[in-house]
Amino acid sequence: VQLQASGGGLVQPGGSLRLSCAASGFTAENYAIGWFRQAPGKERQWVLCIASNDLVDPYYAGWAKGRFKITLDNTKKTAFLQMNGLNPEDTAVYFCAAAKICGTKDTSYDSWGQGTQVTVSS
Repeated sequence: VQLQASGGGLVQPGGSLRLSCAASGFTAENYAIGWFRQAPGKERQWVLCIASNDLVDPYYAGWAKGRFKITLDNTKKTAFLQMNGLNPEDTAVYFCAAAKICGTKDTSYDSWGQGTQVTVSS
């Protein structure tokens, strides 16, 4: 499975960004795409996850609920991370990753994208 993350950039506090994660190479019908982030000097942090099986709702880290939203275009195998109300603490490299089912630990994911930098600054 190959993953390509994009959409990062510089945004002012309070602004929004939408990240994309284009996936290819899935052999199973059901899969999950999650997003993590890693700020300088900090451990990688799980953000949220969505499963291709739309019978279950996406999973969110508590702090991400209400500001971040994940959606999935199953026909294009592309996940989108909409981030609103960004603040400087959201500055990090954002990674997307693929798994069989959603999980909150990075060890649950088999394939990773290259990461996209998000910088929130005035």
